[in-house]
Amino acid sequence: MDNILDLTKDNIQQVVDASMQQLVVMVFWAQPQQQSVAMVQTLEQLARQHAGRFVLAKVNCEAELEIANYFRIQALPTTLVLDKGQPIDGFAGLQEAAQVSAMLEKHLPPLWQLQLEQAKALLALSQVSVEDLTTAAVLLKDAYSTSNHAAEVSLVLADVYLMQGELAQAQGLLEQIGLAFQDGYYQSLKAKLTLALDAADTPEIRDLQQKFEQNPQDLVLLLELCKALHSAHRDEEALIHLYGVLSKDLSAENGKVKQTFMEILTALGQGNSLANQYRRKLYTLLY
Repeated sequence: MDNILDLTKDNIQQVVDASMQQLVVMVFWAQPQQQSVAMVQTLEQLARQHAGRFVLAKVNCEAELEIANYFRIQALPTTLVLDKGQPIDGFAGLQEAAQVSAMLEKHLPPLWQLQLEQAKALLALSQVSVEDLTTAAVLLKDAYSTSNHAAEVSLVLADVYLMQGELAQAQGLLEQIGLAFQDGYYQSLKAKLTLALDAADTPEIRDLQQKFEQNPQDLVLLLELCKALHSAHRDEEALIHLYGVLSKDLSAENGKVKQTFMEILTALGQGNSLANQYRRKLYTLLY
């Protein structure tokens, strides 16, 4: 359903049903009245600003008098807030946008909850693309921050990280989940993480790690190990190794250590938090 629509006898039941899940703001107006037109314009602007946090249903009382009579509208413009099929708030007459926003904020769910639901809708698609995962991750990271690290957001974000192969980030989030939220979803994510970590701990990596422990000055061996770690989505381990060398010598192994470090950052992408963290570390060394 569009978040701005004209309410008629044909769609009123659909709008009432929508109010069971989402707040609906109804504005009763008429074209000849300047205050009515101004109130509609203000509410349309707020609906666009709030980007789906509520549905704005406009009732043109010249065409839909029956609906106005049903809601016992006495004056125009009149604005009602509908929740679960029932009016819970409202006002008559023209009001400024700031006053309307203050009234709506008493009833609207937090923005992070909307972002969480949008991310869940993307993940529920029959085929989730790389772009869908990226969009969901952006929504969830924002929701994670603004919700003060709510567990329900953390779980879904950890799920996305697992799908993207970001095992360290998923593990970090799951370790922060309290006992009260360690439900079936949490247990399934823990199981996925365990399997992914086992799959990432390949014989090749174990062999390279053992050889490097025996020859910690062998930078050629280190580069092989870091590339193998990156292939297994163990990027944080690779970056720790490489940064440890770069912090002592930026031109180590004729610049190949820095080159591999930068290649991993590029592969992770501009929006990746781990990549951003290590870019800042590198800039500190450079400047």
